[in-house]
Amino acid sequence: MASPHQKKQRANSKKNKREPNTPYPYTRKEPEVDKPVRDNAVASLLQQAEFLKSAQKLAQCPPNEGLEVAFAGRSNSGKSSSINTISNLRKLARTSKTPGRTQLINFFGINEQLRLVDLPGYGYAQVPEAMKIEWQANMSEYIERRECLAGLILVMDVRHPLREFDLMMLEWSTHFGMPVHILLSKSDKLKSGPAKNVLLNVQEEVAQIGEHITAQLFSSLKRDGVDEAHQVIARWLQIKE
Repeated sequence: MASPHQKKQRANSKKNKREPNTPYPYTRKEPEVDKPVRDNAVASLLQQAEFLKSAQKLAQCPPNEGLEVAFAGRSNSGKSSSINTISNLRKLARTSKTPGRTQLINFFGINEQLRLVDLPGYGYAQVPEAMKIEWQANMSEYIERRECLAGLILVMDVRHPLREFDLMMLEWSTHFGMPVHILLSKSDKLKSGPAKNVLLNVQEEVAQIGEHITAQLFSSLKRDGVDEAHQVIARWLQIKE
């Protein structure tokens, strides 16, 4: 006759039994992008964001009113994934395995007065040079003349920060007095010590470029840094907690 302990072991074994056609290892769950986030005003608002329109030039943008926060980043920096993670919306910004697919300025309305903006990915070698020049001209004009732009979030791969185009964006923004917050994305690719060293080095270097530039570590996979990014966006969009 089985003891109570043996009966409990058998019961647990039945619960954990792998179902037919279940991939191995069957106990592993894929990470979810849109799992529940800490309840706060900015998180709730950002989760209401939806696609508004795309624009190729400044004249095609929505009316220059209200407030908006723009995301920029070198192609393959994790920009679209960062937008989706911060908004807690899995498919808000289109992600692709082919870098450089974001070729228009994409606007997402949070409400009638607040927006998120996905700027074209820049700097990818396989994009024709003429297209690069056109994107640079459009982004420069957008940063200079878009009066409702409250701040720019610049996404960089933590393993490859402050490349030529990143520095160009920082110089443009500083010239026009635009605050910038850097997301050092994919921080899960590095161990904690090296990642923090990268952050410190970036903070020291950007301090020499302008005083309105901040930086943080960020991981879409692990959702690290979401609260810190929310605080920056809440300040720029004047969202009260």
